[in-house]
Amino acid sequence: MEFEFISLLFIGVCGFAFLAGFVDAIVGGGGLVTVPFLFVGFPTAPVSMVIGTNRFSSIPGTIVAARHYLRHTQIPVKMLLLCAFSAAVMSYTGAAVSRLLKPDVLKPLMLIIMVAVAAYTYMKKNLGHTDDHTFSDWRLPATAILVCAVLGFYNGFFGPGTGSLLVFAFVSVIGFSFLKSSAMAKIVNVVADIASLIFFITNGFVFWKLAIPMAFCQIAGSVVGSRMAVLKGNRFIRYVFLVVVGGLILRFGYDVWKMMA
Repeated sequence: MEFEFISLLFIGVCGFAFLAGFVDAIVGGGGLVTVPFLFVGFPTAPVSMVIGTNRFSSIPGTIVAARHYLRHTQIPVKMLLLCAFSAAVMSYTGAAVSRLLKPDVLKPLMLIIMVAVAAYTYMKKNLGHTDDHTFSDWRLPATAILVCAVLGFYNGFFGPGTGSLLVFAFVSVIGFSFLKSSAMAKIVNVVADIASLIFFITNGFVFWKLAIPMAFCQIAGSVVGSRMAVLKGNRFIRYVFLVVVGGLILRFGYDVWKMMA
């Protein structure tokens, strides 16, 4: 009976990892799928172990998705490299700071931000359908670097929804299309994830026997998700984005409700 339970749990983890890879490849937010399942399936595991295991498993899939996006859309390489660097530095910093402060303090603020993001995206029907840059001079890369630094710190300190917030920032603040924003967000996010993963690995917060098979499943999901995103285009990405943000609102809402109860 115990063997059957463990087998079903492993199958469930792999299934949720595939779904997470699919969602994450389109708009980010794959952790919304896997992290709650890991907490339920492994209730005695330390929080840092769950986050570190999930972070390792998500990175290969994100790399695969980013590679597929780069084949089908042109991105400003210099801006991307600077954004990725700033996000990586701040992500490692955020992971270190998370040992000193409780990330739970951000949950009420994140709930408000996600509601605002969902409302803005829903009301702006044409948001992200084409490139519509807010700035045309040096302020464009400067703003992008600043935004990625802030979200990089958040990624290391807390994490949930970073990919979706990056997509939203590139669309609404920088003025890229959803397709180009997804490509940019994937690369920035994976570099930031690797930076914070160094912290988790060096402190022994990765359960390798689970993380490795999850990584393969997320790669498979990422292949399917990124191909659908390129095939279906900006409108499809926008719809999936709204669904993922809605899920994040429910998650943060539940967490805040528990904090207040």
